Amino acid sequence: MDYIIWDFNGTILDDVKAGIDSVNKLLRDRGMNEISGVEEYRGVFRFPIKGYYERIGFDFDREPYEVIAPLWVEEYLKNVKESSVYCDVVDTLEFFKARGIKQIILSATEREMLKKQLSELGISEYFEEILGLDNIHANSKEGLAKVWRKEHPQAKALLIGDTDHDSAVAKSIGAECALVCRGHQSKEYLESLGVQAFDNLIQLRNAVFG
Repeated sequence: MDYIIWDFNGTILDDVKAGIDSVNKLLRDRGMNEISGVEEYRGVFRFPIKGYYERIGFDFDREPYEVIAPLWVEEYLKNVKESSVYCDVVDTLEFFKARGIKQIILSATEREMLKKQLSELGISEYFEEILGLDNIHANSKEGLAKVWRKEHPQAKALLIGDTDHDSAVAKSIGAECALVCRGHQSKEYLESLGVQAFDNLIQLRNAVFG
């Protein structure tokens, strides 16, 4: 294995509560039904993000997505201050570093926001590249992945994520994929995708790297 391609939200950063609290504030302000908790959230959260918003009741004919998205980001930036990396993340970053495996971040988060978060969490040093979107609308990171693959055509890569989108991105660039089932989508759903799925990074390391 030459590269580990890390997803960020829900894989490195435990920001599920921040995501729920942020969208519930928008729903509450509009008199709409809030998401009841983590189980319901994981059941409805999907990519693209715009479709997820529509699924929980937003009507973009009445209020455009381009208006909603920055309002969510504003709330998220407040709430995510209470979020931290999962307890086994730093040890796993060190595990790959000690084996000479290069590590990069691939995220649907806006690039500068992502860089700031990584710096504040004190883990920027582990990543050779930080690949994020150039806007806040979280459409897709597949394009970023394909550009990376063109620049590294022979690299053997493992993508570690927590959603169906991570699985699809890995497939699109011919990378292996391993999903951690504690982020933004349910374990049952992730296991149905036909890719490796684990409860935590320790399980993942033991299974994939022995």
